[in-house]
Amino acid sequence: ACGGERVALALRPLGGRFPAAPAGFADYAVEVPGQGDRFAPYAPVDPEAPGLVIGGDGSSSRTELTWAGLVGRARADAGVRGLGPGSRVLSGLAYDTWEGLSAGLFAPLAAGGSVVLCRNLGELSAQSLEKRVESERVTDRAV
Repeated sequence: ACGGERVALALRPLGGRFPAAPAGFADYAVEVPGQGDRFAPYAPVDPEAPGLVIGGDGSSSRTELTWAGLVGRARADAGVRGLGPGSRVLSGLAYDTWEGLSAGLFAPLAAGGSVVLCRNLGELSAQSLEKRVESERVTDRAV
């Protein structure tokens, strides 16, 4: 069993706090917002190890990248797209090609930006899409 800290999340509107946290639990709304989004890998990553393979064996569109290659290519793509810290990207591209993965995941994250996920993006009307772009403060689109 995990010997770590136990955290409870109140199902209140806007992530409201517990009036009194349950015994033995930390209140998520009190403890977590003050923690930055920091990532530390569980084990060191070998930059030259295989990091991503897209496409099957023998496929003419097969892409193989090391971890270092993936990061380098994502940073280059971010530069081409003009992404930087604070960029918010909404992508409707599939994640089965490098172009889709880069535009909708790797490039924004490599630039210090964020990805706006929207389920069934292709089914939205133009008006609904514009509302989503406004409400999510989207700065870049890849659709």
